[in-house]
Amino acid sequence: MIKYINEAVNYLTEKGFDTPEVGIILGSGLGDFANQIDVIKTVSYNHIPNFPTTTVQFHEGKLIYGILEGKKIIIMQGRFHLYEGYTMQDVTFPVRIMYKLGIKTLLISNASGAINPDLKKGNILFVNDHINLQGQSPLAFKGVEKLGIRFVDMRTPYSKKLQTQFNIIAKNNNINLKQGVYASVLGPQMETPAEYKMLKILGADVVGMSTVPEVIVANHLKLNVAALSIITDECDPNKPEAASFSEIMSIANSAVPKMTLLFREVIKSL
Repeated sequence: MIKYINEAVNYLTEKGFDTPEVGIILGSGLGDFANQIDVIKTVSYNHIPNFPTTTVQFHEGKLIYGILEGKKIIIMQGRFHLYEGYTMQDVTFPVRIMYKLGIKTLLISNASGAINPDLKKGNILFVNDHINLQGQSPLAFKGVEKLGIRFVDMRTPYSKKLQTQFNIIAKNNNINLKQGVYASVLGPQMETPAEYKMLKILGADVVGMSTVPEVIVANHLKLNVAALSIITDECDPNKPEAASFSEIMSIANSAVPKMTLLFREVIKSL
C-alpha cells in the first residue's frame, strides 16, 4: 500500500499538484462543480499509477488541481464504489493520495434517497453521522497501523466546526440545510420496501452507496471532513416508486448552485 501511494503521489507531484489544502469528492450529478475553480492541472485517473478507474455514468474520472477562494484545491471528478467490484482499499486510495499531497480538509458530496419522510427531493442534508451497512471496513487489512492508528475513534466522524460553518452560511443565504444520518449500503440494486422500513428503524435519514468508506479513512488520517447529500428520491415503503436515473441526475443538477455556494463559502472560511 505504501509503495502504491508513493508512486501515485510522486507522479502527481511531478505533474504540478503542489501542496493542496482542500480535497473535494464529487458525487453523482455534481461533476460541474469543477468549473468553479481556476484549473492549473487535470489528470485522468487511468494515467495515475495504481489509481482505480471509474465505471459509473456521469462520473468523469479526472483529478483536477487548481485555486478556489484563494485556496489550493484538489477535486475528484468522479468517485469509486464497492458495487463496481472494487475493494474498500481501492475506493479509499484517493483519500490517502490527497492526504499525502497535503490536504487538511476533505469535503464530500453525494446523492441519496430520503428515508425520513420530512426530507424531500432537492433538499440538501449535512451528514452528521452515518451507519456502515456495507459489511466491510477500509481499515481491515494487514499493515494498516503503518498508515495510522488501527482502532480509530468514530464518536465524531464529521467535523463539528465545519457543521457550524455550513449552518451559518446556509442561514445567511436562505438555504434550508437539513441535518441527518446517512446509511451506506452495498448496492447497486435499490432497496426493497422492507429494507426501507429496516433503515428507518435503524435511525437512518437517508441512504446511499458511497461516502462512508472515505469518511472512515479521513478519520484514520485525522482530516477535517464534512459531507453534503442531495436528496434525489423519496423512499416511502408504503408507496414504492421506481427510481429514474435520469430524474435523479436532474434533481442533483438542480441543487448544484446551492451546493456550490455552500462549498465555496466554507472553503473561503478555512
